[in-house]
Amino acid sequence: MSGRGGGGGGGRRRRGGGRRSDSRPDHSSPAPDQSVNRGGRGGRGRGYGSPDAGGSRPAPEFRAPANFPPLSSPASSASSFPPLASPSPSASTSAASLSREFDKSLTLQSPSSAPVRRQPSDPVRPQPQTPVPRQTQPQPQTPAPRPAQTHPTTPVPSQPQPQTPAPRPAQTHPTTPVPSQPQPQASASSSSSEQVTEIEVPPSTSKAITFPRRPGFGTLGKKCTVRANHFQVQVEDRDYYHYDVTITPEVISKTLNRSIMSQLVELYKVSHLGQRNPAYDGSKSLYTAGPLPFNSKEFVVKLVKGEDGAGPRREREFKVAIKLAAQCDLYQLQQFLRGRQQNAPQEIIQILDVALRASPSANYTVVGRSFFSTRLGPKGVLPEGLEYWRGYYQSLRPTQMGLSLNIDVSARSFYESILVTEFVAKHVKPQDVSKPMSDKERIMVKKALKGVKVQLTHREFAKRYKIADVSRQPTNQLMFTPDNEGPTISVVQYFRQKYNIVLKYANWPSLQAGSDTRPIYLPMEVCKIVEGQRYTKKLNESQVSVMLRATCQRPNVREENIVAMVKRNNFSQDKLVREDFGIRIKEEPTLVDARVLPPPRLKYHDSGREANVNPQVGQWNMIDKKMVNGGTVQFWTCLNFSYKLRNIETATTICNELVNMCVSKGMQFSPNSLLPIQSANPSQIEEALTGVHNKSMARLASMGQNGKQLQLLIIILPDQSGSYGKIKRICETELGIVSQCCKPSNVAKLSKQYFENVALKINVKVGGRNNVLSDAIQRRIPLVSDFPTIIFGADVTHPQPGEDSSPSIAAVVASVDWPEITKYRGLVSAQHHREEIIQDLYKTTVDPQRGVIHGGMIRELLIAFRRSTGYKPHRIIFYRDGVSEGQFNQVLLYEMDAIRKACASLEEGYLPPVTFVVVQKRHHTRFFPTDPRSRDLADRSGNVLPGTVVDTKICHPTEFDFYLNSHAGIQGTSRPTHYHVLFDENKFTADILQMLTNSLCYTYARCTRSVSIVPPAYYAHLAAFRARYYIEGDTSDVGSSSGTRDRNVEVRLLPAVKENVKDVMFYC
Repeated sequence: MSGRGGGGGGGRRRRGGGRRSDSRPDHSSPAPDQSVNRGGRGGRGRGYGSPDAGGSRPAPEFRAPANFPPLSSPASSASSFPPLASPSPSASTSAASLSREFDKSLTLQSPSSAPVRRQPSDPVRPQPQTPVPRQTQPQPQTPAPRPAQTHPTTPVPSQPQPQTPAPRPAQTHPTTPVPSQPQPQASASSSSSEQVTEIEVPPSTSKAITFPRRPGFGTLGKKCTVRANHFQVQVEDRDYYHYDVTITPEVISKTLNRSIMSQLVELYKVSHLGQRNPAYDGSKSLYTAGPLPFNSKEFVVKLVKGEDGAGPRREREFKVAIKLAAQCDLYQLQQFLRGRQQNAPQEIIQILDVALRASPSANYTVVGRSFFSTRLGPKGVLPEGLEYWRGYYQSLRPTQMGLSLNIDVSARSFYESILVTEFVAKHVKPQDVSKPMSDKERIMVKKALKGVKVQLTHREFAKRYKIADVSRQPTNQLMFTPDNEGPTISVVQYFRQKYNIVLKYANWPSLQAGSDTRPIYLPMEVCKIVEGQRYTKKLNESQVSVMLRATCQRPNVREENIVAMVKRNNFSQDKLVREDFGIRIKEEPTLVDARVLPPPRLKYHDSGREANVNPQVGQWNMIDKKMVNGGTVQFWTCLNFSYKLRNIETATTICNELVNMCVSKGMQFSPNSLLPIQSANPSQIEEALTGVHNKSMARLASMGQNGKQLQLLIIILPDQSGSYGKIKRICETELGIVSQCCKPSNVAKLSKQYFENVALKINVKVGGRNNVLSDAIQRRIPLVSDFPTIIFGADVTHPQPGEDSSPSIAAVVASVDWPEITKYRGLVSAQHHREEIIQDLYKTTVDPQRGVIHGGMIRELLIAFRRSTGYKPHRIIFYRDGVSEGQFNQVLLYEMDAIRKACASLEEGYLPPVTFVVVQKRHHTRFFPTDPRSRDLADRSGNVLPGTVVDTKICHPTEFDFYLNSHAGIQGTSRPTHYHVLFDENKFTADILQMLTNSLCYTYARCTRSVSIVPPAYYAHLAAFRARYYIEGDTSDVGSSSGTRDRNVEVRLLPAVKENVKDVMFYC
């Protein structure tokens, strides 16, 4: 929430709608002269009915201002969009004629059937305009002069009043409430009766960024009250002082820094600090409530013990320089909370946060914003040498109700404090400890223990070391020179002579501390893992399972534990918090006004007994239903890698059951496989897959099906896990095969429910649709159904901690089937390690012959939308997952610029309005029903109901954000998803965006439940996760030993996904 500013522009657009008449597959291209509301997608019975069904209406033209956008956009004189599959009877179409035909396809039909010529909202070909001077970015508002200090003892910022939403039109469809759509406002400068809607200009620097203000509060849905784990904070008005701290010699450990500062305060509080109790952040900043008696001073502090309390008693001297940096008070914070100041005063929030964290930081193990300790609850054992500690998360946040302290219970994995030999026995499980370790086992030990602190057990003082490596040789072969003089001696001999210890694990390697040039070898059996070290690597399935069973808590239990944790912290009795900094924390969870949005109506195929579904409590089933667009599978086969199911009859039975399920749910599935079902050796996966591919191509050629290929390969996975990634990489990037993998333990049960779930996945992998929103078919989704709208989802996944040689993976998906918005094409790209901004949204390369070549994921997906629907997107909705608040400015600045350039590279002046929404799942806000036993307030798991939305009280004071719990709880406490709008040219109201987001959560293809995160973002996460498999196992043993990487190192490219695979939702 740093400095923000913005710009503005103007624009105009039209709307139209219609109703879909059937649910047949979409094979056709639109005729050039078809209007949007009469069918929009071409001539084989794909019409969308009359204007009465969807609310088609005439609308004004859309024009972009001449100075839009303020960035260096590539432009071309002719459209770069590809021609449609059948743009005209002629096989060849020039770019100019294609643009003219596209213009014709945008002719709208008014309710009186009179064609209304419009310029598309892109615009396609803007008319010459008189140049308009570029508008300057509006500067942040200057706060009003500060009035005389008349602050009460405990000032609480007033809550901003909800803006009155636009009047809701009469509901023509009472069963499914539809949020009102904002009407374009008439512009004073418009000629005739044109209506104009403003379009924002994306900022050119981060300093100019301003996020959209809340357009009002939502009103749709059933009103209710929930409790949130936010605790109101009240602060007395005081002057706070920030001091810079410099410790010499420099100390990296915050624990040691706090020890030094604690000693300084104890020594000099009375004599030099004016009786002040400072709050210290453990690094470079010290805060006080009131001034210290000096502006700058240097102190000398002596510590009698080492950093960790181990080793012989020794004295260490530090010089601590304290220098005044700034003075601040609550005035700007109050102005911000009241909506009178644009920028959040981060410094005062930081001061109060550090004061609240001072006591727990001194008493507990700090991990980010969380605290853990064995005193906060019993620890538990995890498999493979780990344990979990209980603790809590704490964060101070500015909200509509003022300052709020968000507190949540938490658990974290730690290393067990055991001998390293015990850890290795649990983690690596070597079969014979008397034999040397294999290279694979040694690498496992190195990856698990690198960076871990151990203490020696064979000496009087438990000296500590940090593990840097594991020796390549066994301990009984390691030689070194004691004290760097005299003859060399083996490690085994050294321990026997000096300590009278006979090493039992001499065939195992030793731990290595120090450096490569001066290594220190530590036999594993004399090393014990120091307590309280966080395990930073990804937990495996068994560890996650144990952790979830131990820490999963019902909502009412979790709420009780949170309240107990707040009372245990006892902020009211903390002298630094209460007396020095004047902070008071209410110990009761905040009551928040919420609403439960109605679920959308879902459309299935008319041939089923139930063609329309009204989900109940976030779920439904496929009984008596058929997929709205069943896919076709004519050429398929099965490959079985399981020894347990190697009987061909068993595999055949499994395939028959799966095929029958697909057919019963509406798919056209050939009962006979193209090739005989066969078993294969799991150690020869690549050979088996290549063989199936070659045989299927030969078989199709012999059938006269040249140009065709295997449509689906059903794979029964090996009994041992670990082959899935390799299979997917070979199928999707080398052979171009769409595959469906099944675990042998699941298919062996012949469960109807399991086969039904697999059928849902198979259908979308072969180009079908499982269901569609009824409002989408009837063209009744505001700001989506009126004009061709593309919905993007984007995510970046990073390698697990410690894997610093692996790239980050970016994935972008986009809908390609407007108006249904259920099919999403996915693209993936590798980028620099831990790089959050998506680098390949738009890119250019220079070819010596062809010149500048435009590319990137956004451009490719816009072209795919055009090819699939026959229309260029007139509106973009971009759901961006995985962005933290500190990255908002940077991500928006770069990625909006890339979206703009990608659009402009396709056609001059092509600038569809964009809404950019960040999707956040990694937060600690939880909602609890006021009565978990009431079915009107809670589901069967005791969680709040699906569709529960909150945009008041605990949300941002002025910006457009909301929490949405769109799914039903299964176990534990549901986590709502936080949506924050960073850019909005489409002028969404709160109701429209909340209803759209909630409705989309019911279109997830892999199950018959609403999901917790909007599907485009979910699909992007799945695609990125899939791409991670493509490079799995390629990391080397060496790796980087430092915490930094060379940004100039070339990123290893991902293997390209075959085009026929990209055409379907292969990642599902």
